[in-house]
Amino acid sequence: MTAPALPRWLFPMNKVLVALGRLGVVTGPVRVLTVPGRVSGQPRTTPVTPIVVDGRRYVIAALPDADWARNARAAGRGELARGRRREPVAIRDVDDPEVREAVLRAFPGQAPGGVPFFVRLGLVERADPEQFAALAARVAVFEISPA
Repeated sequence: MTAPALPRWLFPMNKVLVALGRLGVVTGPVRVLTVPGRVSGQPRTTPVTPIVVDGRRYVIAALPDADWARNARAAGRGELARGRRREPVAIRDVDDPEVREAVLRAFPGQAPGGVPFFVRLGLVERADPEQFAALAARVAVFEISPA
């Protein structure tokens, strides 16, 4: 299966969100996740929207082989920032299919701004929690916890 084409606006928008975060600007539910690069060890940043399910925080990588997801997987740690607040975090892949489905089911309600990205990739047709839950085996889900 060929990876879906990424929207042209994705990289510029990510740069804007990361820059705003560095300036201390809070942009809704978006946080900036920084993890060491798996090859260089240099800090790599990406905007993420944490989802809370049963009191635990999760982030989703729509493309499980995206560089940020591979870096997070390799490092197992990082820093989550909101504005000027920074929090060291542990990052782990979630393997439990029921947890993955619950997190994805919660995504459209907690991160409605991220729904168009999933639609653009052709992963879902609309902000339907059951369509998102059906993606559980196709996307990466990470649990984020205090380090």
